[in-house]
Amino acid sequence: MNQLADPAPGRPAGISSEEWQLRQDLAACCQLADVYGMSDMAGTHISARLPGPDHVFLLNPFGAFLEEVTASSLIKVDLEGRVLVGAPHQLNRAGFTIHSAVHMNNLDIVCVMHTHAMACVGVSMQQDGLLPLSQKALLMWDFVRYHDFEGAALNLDERARIVADLGPEGRAMLLRNHGALSVGNSVAEAFCWMYKLEMACRHQIDALAGGRPLNTLTAQTVQHCAAQGRALIGPGGQAETGTLEWPALLRKLERERGTSWRN
Repeated sequence: MNQLADPAPGRPAGISSEEWQLRQDLAACCQLADVYGMSDMAGTHISARLPGPDHVFLLNPFGAFLEEVTASSLIKVDLEGRVLVGAPHQLNRAGFTIHSAVHMNNLDIVCVMHTHAMACVGVSMQQDGLLPLSQKALLMWDFVRYHDFEGAALNLDERARIVADLGPEGRAMLLRNHGALSVGNSVAEAFCWMYKLEMACRHQIDALAGGRPLNTLTAQTVQHCAAQGRALIGPGGQAETGTLEWPALLRKLERERGTSWRN
């Protein structure tokens, strides 16, 4: 359901149809992140793990803006940081630390998305983090995690702490004083968790900017809504994150930017 209708046209020789499908999905994710205002020049990075025993993943090339990313421009990296397809200078080293942390420890996770989306960064700097106030925040409440700031992610030792903080059920994470992380069993899932987190943070920033007392909720209401979120938008839920939205997102992308990202 989350796949493009026909991934075969334009597929380069030597790339399997499965890898080409994943490349197209990841390129679409990069483009959509730009469409929805989550790009940060060359500072946003998104990865997708290729199936198989080699433990390699695709990553958008460092130095290219998200609006420039296409299926064939993605680089391929192994867990040692070697660039297998692409040029060595196209690897964002901080990005490698963050993405390899997840990919080497959870083989169920296909996609890892890291952004400096404006509202996420704002809430990441607030001591209380995401507040249980809006429906958007409450429905994803049980899937949000936090990771303390350690400086630019260039120390490979930080990988263990990223994984520990994300945990087995985390899907969206605020990186304190830095940005946001989302993961998913598909590219679609990771993108939609990031969108949900950014919207929840935007609602909070807007509410706090109003300068008026906030309408707080009881612990019972928070727990009730969080349980609804687990059943509704969690993995296997009735409206599992990414499952319903992705085909429409691809149609929107094609309407606004054509199909060049597929190539």
